[in-house]
Amino acid sequence: MAGRTLREEQAGATRELLLTAAERLFAEHGVYAVSNRQVSEAAGQGNNTAVGYHFGTKTDLVRAIVRRHSTPIEEIRARLVADLTDADDVRGWVDCLVRPSLEHLAALGSPTWYARFCAQVAADPALHRIMVEEALTSPSLQTIIDGLNRCLPDLPSEVRAERGEMVRHLIVHVAAERERALAEHTPTPRATWDDAATGLTDAVVGMWLAPATPGAQP
Repeated sequence: MAGRTLREEQAGATRELLLTAAERLFAEHGVYAVSNRQVSEAAGQGNNTAVGYHFGTKTDLVRAIVRRHSTPIEEIRARLVADLTDADDVRGWVDCLVRPSLEHLAALGSPTWYARFCAQVAADPALHRIMVEEALTSPSLQTIIDGLNRCLPDLPSEVRAERGEMVRHLIVHVAAERERALAEHTPTPRATWDDAATGLTDAVVGMWLAPATPGAQP
């Protein structure tokens, strides 16, 4: 029993090293520009097949990185939803949508790579599906989307879909750009991740509440 426990602990430690190395390399260079061998070497593993042994395919590795962060983000999201006092407050729902990832990045300390990793994954159609699939498992995220939809102004369905896509891009890339600036020690518009979440929430609320200009009818 003790021997098996030790092996399990060693395997768990190796997995964590591989996940950390992969997240950093994928964030800095792109998922497909990094080989499994490079991940193993960066994690200090002499066995170049370590990634395949512990995770399987590169897609499985990406999914494991996403899941590594999804639990703490979900906990923050659920807390914010529970603390929401006005179900008709657009800004409150948007804050529940925006703040969890940024609060999680703040809790990780410095440096972080997850925001840039998400930006790399979001730009790839095949890998982007992983993030969508994982998001669909979040009960609190569905509560936020339902609550936000109930109190948004009446917009044409195509405008609502368009703005939803804009919001997703904005959340991902604003976080990634701030993370990159912090890593490069360059100035950022906001002093803290908390302030950045506030500014991003303001922008997203403005986007959702902006009037929709009628387009030309076909």
